[in-house]
Amino acid sequence: MTDLLLGAHVSAAGGVPAAPPRAGALEATALQLFTKQANRWAERECADDEVSAFRGALGTTRVQATVAHDSYLINLASPDPALRRKSTESFVCELRRCAALGIDFLVSHPGNFMDERASGIARNAEAIAEALERADGRTTLCLETTAGAGTVIGATFEELAALIEGVPAALRARVGVCLDTCHVYSAGYDLVQDYDGVWARFEDTIGLERLKVLHLNDSKTPFGSRRDRHELIGDGSLGELPFRRLMTDPRLAAIPKIIETPKLDDAEATDRRMLERLRSYAV
Repeated sequence: MTDLLLGAHVSAAGGVPAAPPRAGALEATALQLFTKQANRWAERECADDEVSAFRGALGTTRVQATVAHDSYLINLASPDPALRRKSTESFVCELRRCAALGIDFLVSHPGNFMDERASGIARNAEAIAEALERADGRTTLCLETTAGAGTVIGATFEELAALIEGVPAALRARVGVCLDTCHVYSAGYDLVQDYDGVWARFEDTIGLERLKVLHLNDSKTPFGSRRDRHELIGDGSLGELPFRRLMTDPRLAAIPKIIETPKLDDAEATDRRMLERLRSYAV
């Protein structure tokens, strides 16, 4: 793999094979996509011709790391048995599509506990274990850090560590973490004033070996806001400094870095500008 794995969440409108050319137009070396419509329960399998077309399209780009993001509807921590079962079945389908397409990483929001936090974490871990047992493949599940609003799980490194620990040891190697810069800053991890301290806490609580994907997003809201509002790189409350450090931190050199910043009126032009800005920080 190249040392700098950098890209964007790109649209799969027109079908999953349409995503790699969009990443290619950005000169990206990593990409993230949805393998289905993220706001619908309807599931689908990847046909052989779709898989071949996706892999063929990917081969024409510089992309070396592929990331999928699961459906926003999935809540593996729900206390509602019907919703949790529906979520688990959808999650299994997500993993199977990733396996068929050869996707490296599947990013997943840890969900909302709704009733009691520890019980929600336990339910989530149980559902993850079931899904990993039912869906073979090399795709690594990446639990995403969250901003901490309401009953959401995953706003602290301790919660993510507990969730991973709740997955049976035999399956734990298939579980990692996706750290989102906007989310952790909003959750109270000060990447601006205490960059080294944040990473020390991550290392002590989770372990850097578990970090598989970075979402690079600035924040529209202040530090500790507990709100998930992404901003263009360098234009939000984080500013340029932490992104300059993230792009030059040797510990993170091999970690795929994905932007999910606002697309404005022209998605390709805006993403290209953001990626060029980040590349300039790495020099």
